[in-house]
Amino acid sequence: MNIFLTGGTGFIGSNFIKLALEEGHVIYAIKRVGSFPKIEFTNQPYWVEGNLDSDYSKVLKNCDVLVHLAAYGLTGRGEESWQDALNCNVVLTLKLFESAFSSGIKKFFLAGSGIEYGKTCDRYKKIPVNAPLEPIDAYSSTKAAASILLQGWGVNKKVKLHILRLFQVYGEGEPSYRLFPSLKRAAENGLDFNMTPGKQLRDFIDVKEVSRILLDTICSDDLEFGKPLITNVGSGQPQTLLQFCTKFWKEFNAKGKLKPGSVNYRSDEIMRLVPEVIKKDKSN
Repeated sequence: MNIFLTGGTGFIGSNFIKLALEEGHVIYAIKRVGSFPKIEFTNQPYWVEGNLDSDYSKVLKNCDVLVHLAAYGLTGRGEESWQDALNCNVVLTLKLFESAFSSGIKKFFLAGSGIEYGKTCDRYKKIPVNAPLEPIDAYSSTKAAASILLQGWGVNKKVKLHILRLFQVYGEGEPSYRLFPSLKRAAENGLDFNMTPGKQLRDFIDVKEVSRILLDTICSDDLEFGKPLITNVGSGQPQTLLQFCTKFWKEFNAKGKLKPGSVNYRSDEIMRLVPEVIKKDKSN
């Protein structure tokens, strides 16, 4: 399959490219000047230099599917520009989808986020895909807006569209400021690790498993024209942050100490972020 990919030099995109190439797929991936993949590949995709708003119509004509992983505002630090988030996550995303559609692509995949559910999360033991979207910041608000907008667009254009809302992805190539690499770095350097009390409940899923799910989903033929589908992507095995950190602290053979409670929760902390995950029956 010929896949046009955005976000290919990002954390999830880099892992996805490695898997897809290993399994014989052809990848055309956007690469900004000066950007590099987060992990090493044995083979390379066809890198297409440019930004999200560049003209890729000639390349898109060679592709069977658009996979959109790129997004603005993933840091979750509350420092994101609302205007930049709107422009990247909604305006330029729609422009790219329109260009791909005009180039003949009829199958689209959008990486959403579990944080789109926002304040809704604490009200559900397991969040269903039809739960209300109550985002809390620029990133989650514009990702939610894109989900709603593209659902309508997919119906109107009668294309195959799948929105996959990813939950707590971790693993190789993850940005250094996030929980898992920070934990690993402290363990490897013999340092203590300061953290919140760790009672937040999350569904952590390894990026390699996410890449596998994405590729299998893209290669499946479950979609119908004009009937967008939304799926929560998680492990189905929720755990607290403290349980997650304790598990890997032991695996890393850390010499320092975990120090839960040494950091306060954020004022807007979502304490429960657990998706309803429906696993496919692989025997069929």
